[in-house]
Amino acid sequence: MRHLRQLLLPLAGLMLGACEKEIDFTYRDIDPILVIEGALTGEEASVSLTMTTPMDEPTDLAQVTGALVTLTDLTDGNTVTLLPPTDNPDAPYRADTEGVAGHSYRLEVLLPGSTEPNTAECVMPPAAGTPELSLAWIKMPYDRVAVLQVRFEAALGQCYWVRVYRDGEAYMWRAVSESAVVNGEVTEVFMTSRQDISEEDDDTVLVDGDELTVTVAPVSRAMHDYLEAIGADSSGPRMFAGPMALGYFLAAPLSSSTITFHPASIPDF
Repeated sequence: MRHLRQLLLPLAGLMLGACEKEIDFTYRDIDPILVIEGALTGEEASVSLTMTTPMDEPTDLAQVTGALVTLTDLTDGNTVTLLPPTDNPDAPYRADTEGVAGHSYRLEVLLPGSTEPNTAECVMPPAAGTPELSLAWIKMPYDRVAVLQVRFEAALGQCYWVRVYRDGEAYMWRAVSESAVVNGEVTEVFMTSRQDISEEDDDTVLVDGDELTVTVAPVSRAMHDYLEAIGADSSGPRMFAGPMALGYFLAAPLSSSTITFHPASIPDF
């Protein structure tokens, strides 16, 4: 609990000093841009292809169909083609191929009617240690809040992407820089649900029995900067060569753990 106390004191101060400011802005419509979200793990390759939509229209997450998507292991020369599931063409392109730590990979996406592909390369780093999870109540001025502490063994100089899922659905995430690695480990704290869930937003509320699964992916500094930009509502640095495209390609083995939320059994901080 010592790590949790050291992290929460400055975090609580920041929350108390937070303020909101209304900003007026104008925007202009631009042509749709391809968004590539590619990931190679130790189990499979998955690539989502969508197009941006105007700000005043509902987000369209339908997959771009008919694209040629390939993944090449630059270390051993093998190439696989990713395809959407036959029973659901709107699902991401997939292939049952396992990434290998230390190998370099190139993702290539060629849209229908295009002669120039989008490409990105990534080296798969070693996996992080299995995350250790714990929950504790912290007293805030407005209510008690459940905080999730995540600790894992980490490599010096390595960045990480820590994601939290609530009952299998995306819940929270954080990009962790190499400076967070101290004595061979990383400790991160997430503020989750208030105790009085009637006052909590649906996006963050937790109820008895909810399962919180945490995944840790080692990422490059470029990927860390991309995630930081996304968190600040920016499109982030360009990560694909070729025609204009947004998104990322990540080759990373995942480490994961799960903890069940039982509010009555959570200790006080």
